[in-house]
Amino acid sequence: MKKGSSIIIAFVLLTVVGALYRIVPGRPFGFAPQYAMALFGGFLFQNDKKWAFILPIGSMFLSDLLFQGLFKLNMTSTPGFYSGQLVNYILFAILAVFGFIIKKMDFRNIIMASVLSTTFYFLVSNMYVWISTDFYSKNWGGLMQSYTLGLPFYRNSIIATLVFSAILFGGYALIGKSFTKSQRVTA
Repeated sequence: MKKGSSIIIAFVLLTVVGALYRIVPGRPFGFAPQYAMALFGGFLFQNDKKWAFILPIGSMFLSDLLFQGLFKLNMTSTPGFYSGQLVNYILFAILAVFGFIIKKMDFRNIIMASVLSTTFYFLVSNMYVWISTDFYSKNWGGLMQSYTLGLPFYRNSIIATLVFSAILFGGYALIGKSFTKSQRVTA
């Protein structure tokens, strides 16, 4: 099998596994691989950036389709499609940009990108909910309430991003040693 083919197969498997993991019942809210996938995609596909965006958004879209099907069958209370979803997809695309800043794959850079990307997503998405819904009063207290209620999601997201980044980047470091640097950035 050609190395390019194995990268594409790994890419598709990662997208599907990430989507399936996201719909696992009972997993902690916010504990999913998509942030780490965005970082990893940004790192891996620096010269062909479209793939960096397709990886997390494809996984999100696939899991949203699955959620919507389960919702329609009354098997979950979580709909797959909802108002504000476009903003969510845009934020996930931006997370891939954090992966672009990882020029050297080392422990410190991956932790920094994981924490910064998760914090960015938390701050912007909660502010968007505060601005666009009637859940919170439109003052400083309402914004702080939005952030406070989002803290459990934020905590789980940071932990998940660190765990899944360790798996993705660590797996790449172990398995990807057979690929040259030029192969790293082409699909």
